[in-house]
Amino acid sequence: MRAPAAGGPVPLGQTAEPAAGPDGGGSLPDMTTTQQKAALPSRADVPREQTWDIEALFATPAAWDAEAQALPAAIDALAAHTGKLGSSPEALAAYLRQADEVELRLVRLLSYAGMGASVDGRDAVAAARRDQASTIAARFGSVTAFADPELLALDEGTVRGWLTRPDLKDDRIRLERLWRDRAHVRSAEVEELLGAVQAPFASERSIHPALANMDLRFGTAGGETITQGNVDRLTASPDREVRRQAWENYADAHLAVKHSQAAMYATNVRQNVFLARARHYPDAITATLAPNRIPVGVVTTLLDTYRAHTPTWHRYWNVRRRWLNLPELREYDVKAALVPPREVSYAQAVEWIAAGMAPLGEDYVRELRAGLTTERWVDYAENDGKRQGAYSNGGGRVKPYIFMTWNGTVASYSTLAHEIGHSMHSLLSQREHPYAVPRYTLFHAEVASNFNQAMVRQSLLKQARAAGDTDFEVALIEEALANFHRYFFIMPTLAAFELESYRRIEAGGTLSAPDLIDLTADLLQQGYGDGVTMDRERSGILWAQFSTHLYANFYAYQYATGISAAHQLLEQFAQDPEAARERYLAFLKSGGSLDPIDALKEAGVDMLSPEPVEATFRVLAGYVDRLEELLAQRSN
Repeated sequence: MRAPAAGGPVPLGQTAEPAAGPDGGGSLPDMTTTQQKAALPSRADVPREQTWDIEALFATPAAWDAEAQALPAAIDALAAHTGKLGSSPEALAAYLRQADEVELRLVRLLSYAGMGASVDGRDAVAAARRDQASTIAARFGSVTAFADPELLALDEGTVRGWLTRPDLKDDRIRLERLWRDRAHVRSAEVEELLGAVQAPFASERSIHPALANMDLRFGTAGGETITQGNVDRLTASPDREVRRQAWENYADAHLAVKHSQAAMYATNVRQNVFLARARHYPDAITATLAPNRIPVGVVTTLLDTYRAHTPTWHRYWNVRRRWLNLPELREYDVKAALVPPREVSYAQAVEWIAAGMAPLGEDYVRELRAGLTTERWVDYAENDGKRQGAYSNGGGRVKPYIFMTWNGTVASYSTLAHEIGHSMHSLLSQREHPYAVPRYTLFHAEVASNFNQAMVRQSLLKQARAAGDTDFEVALIEEALANFHRYFFIMPTLAAFELESYRRIEAGGTLSAPDLIDLTADLLQQGYGDGVTMDRERSGILWAQFSTHLYANFYAYQYATGISAAHQLLEQFAQDPEAARERYLAFLKSGGSLDPIDALKEAGVDMLSPEPVEATFRVLAGYVDRLEELLAQRSN
């Protein structure tokens, strides 16, 4: 019964897409103009239909305040079960039901608080609620620390016999997962201590975003002050000089504090190594992957297969250079638009997504459409103080929620398609299982989101090609390649960086700023080949531009495995649509009832093999082939 994630809007394994500089979030670059961004409405002035139905969680802020006052007493009451879990099956069931009820209340409290802070970072009351909810979450973790050690001390055979009872049958999965991790659960005293160190150990994870988002100054590009909120747009500007200034100045600001950043990251790595050893794991990556029964081979196979296929990326960079008619492609050119942007309304995007997901059946599409419209799952308004990025929140079993900002572009449509994949996953899995069954992991989650993007994109590409709308086809391919760049280029690079960083610390080495810069530059060079002319120092500081991805250890690789599994699943629809639909919907409904590797294997995807990554490189190669064809047509 470990505590939900404190301090964020997405507790208990639901899905968040953080924003942390270039390629750091779930949303694609903001391509709107400076003039469009100049005067944003206050939160109070945005249309209600563009906001999420947060009142479904708590009807009023006063209702949330009342729950925040009442919940600590309910948490403290759980301590009365200490020493009694094995006294009878009734006693065990009573604790688990009471703890689940309290935890679900806490999830809703955290969700509301995090959602409120996301939509208006200038709202001090919302920020205070978020901090208060985090404190309550930490209290829950401390009070319930006794449960796992006490459960493990019971006779397993006796407890297994109890699991046939109606009031305990839904607890089988989580108890079996606890038993398999028996060797890594310490005594109640040690567990309480390990829980208590989470807050002080999070210090560098809070320092980094404070430094990056509040203290760093990035200069200007094209006369506009560079911020975390506009750097993606500026590095995608049609003006190459603006792109260069934005990319270089953003990197230079991080380089100016490279030694502090390296010290923070090295501290984070050492802390995670300590925690892994405290729980008797051989290394930090095993400690992170083992609870979800993900073999380390999944990560190493991903990275080995990625490296073997980097020539596909090299080919893309060269096609991009020729399309943009540049003597050389620099890193500040990788986001430059190949065709003029096309305006896309939110209503149009809903229609595209609904039509694209039709192969999943009428029920799926009907609920998806309702969530995107009348049910108000989505907060897409653009308002002053709204944070960047996008995420999906399971909504505490009330309704799923999506956070994003609508910018009227193909990129916005893609973000919406991605996040509604998460939301439908939450809806279907929560409906299928009681709260006692574990929630799905990020490894599961990134499959669903990327699958939606891939399926809708495939539908739109067919339409564009049939209509002879070359510019729209290129825009869709660009959207795809921007998504691939984030999930299938940057994330594998960060995963390889992270794995090597941990290996160095675990071997007794150090992580200095020059070491980290050289490591990142070397890894990027593998992906760029001769297609991109690198500035090694500025390229190499990329690691410092990611807070959530690298400070949540062994997190980034799951984006690459997610997009890989999604594309292999999509291939199945070309072979046998009906069977593929049934397998995929079964995957969504399974939620966390199956470990992610097992759930995907039942859906026909073996993540221990190179095939999912190779399938995704086949798709990437197809996009590059088509760009070459269209470039040749334009040249003629």
